Amino acid sequence: MPTALASRAHSAPSASAHSPTGSRIRIGFIPLTDAAPILVAHAHGLFKKRGLEVELSREVGWATVRDKIIYRELDAAHAVAPMVVATTLGLGCLATPCLSAHVLNAHGNALTLSTALWKRGVRDAATLRDEIQRTRHERLLVLGVVFACSAQHIILRDWLRGAMIDPDKDVRIVVVPPPQLHRNLAAGTIDGYCVGDPWNSLAVREKTGWIAATSAELAPGHPETAFMVREDFAASRPEEHLALVSALQEASLLCDSPDFRPELVRLLSRPEFINLPARLLSPALLGSLEIGGGREPVSAENYIRFSRAEANCPTPLRAQWMIDGLLRHGVIPKGAALPADLARRVFRSDLFSQARARHALA
Repeated sequence: MPTALASRAHSAPSASAHSPTGSRIRIGFIPLTDAAPILVAHAHGLFKKRGLEVELSREVGWATVRDKIIYRELDAAHAVAPMVVATTLGLGCLATPCLSAHVLNAHGNALTLSTALWKRGVRDAATLRDEIQRTRHERLLVLGVVFACSAQHIILRDWLRGAMIDPDKDVRIVVVPPPQLHRNLAAGTIDGYCVGDPWNSLAVREKTGWIAATSAELAPGHPETAFMVREDFAASRPEEHLALVSALQEASLLCDSPDFRPELVRLLSRPEFINLPARLLSPALLGSLEIGGGREPVSAENYIRFSRAEANCPTPLRAQWMIDGLLRHGVIPKGAALPADLARRVFRSDLFSQARARHALA
């Protein structure tokens, strides 16, 4: 579990110390399907359309993204949504007030378990509990998450607890960067994971794993990733920040357009983006999600939402879902003094509305 809250006496380096020169904005992303709105906005000139000069930086893991935001090596980033809360509070890092004015997607995660577990009779959380009890004196199952302060971690622990599996005693949960999860599953060093695509679809295609549940089933409407900036970036460069969010709003609409999805698959497969064959990106985006275990594919219509059902609006209610989950599982230490307005500080629906008004006038 993450360490206790960092001292609030500490803060990130001042804006004047490391401010980027010129108007270039550096945005970090992890090679995942849910980075699509950022990648589309860049590739289709939606940032340029608003007078922005954007440079994308492909990163290896969420901790790297967080640290680069804190130390101003990135101006903004694709982030697991609870990272905005965690970085603001200083959970395992230097406390740095951050916010999001745009949720990049709802849903998009899945719980994938190893083919070895399927062969041993595991079909769901209940039969996983039976397998854990049967083998409890042999070895502890190891399950991977992408970041301690993530929707993936919250959803995995809720799923385990729902089957009376103690996530702190009955299994071992480890943090592994998304691109490394599948190779660890294939090598047998972990027994399953919770991650966004394409890493679930890759496990199914390679027959190294099968999908036990999707986050759309387990936590409907939850925020999965968000566009994260420091508070001082939004305050000191408000016009650029709103223009970024406006571009992402337009890109998110494109990403959810059925007519655009084939182009989205081709774009994401490019070497500088996710760098995987289109056939591995298609299941989550083009209608049929393969779930493995010899079962029939299921509809992917609701697997990931880029804009539908107001997915992009960073409401305080969505922020509170993250805060409650981090508290429920002890990621935020019990008894920690939290700001009363934390949900409204980290998820800024007011800035989202301002950016949308500008887009409507564009």
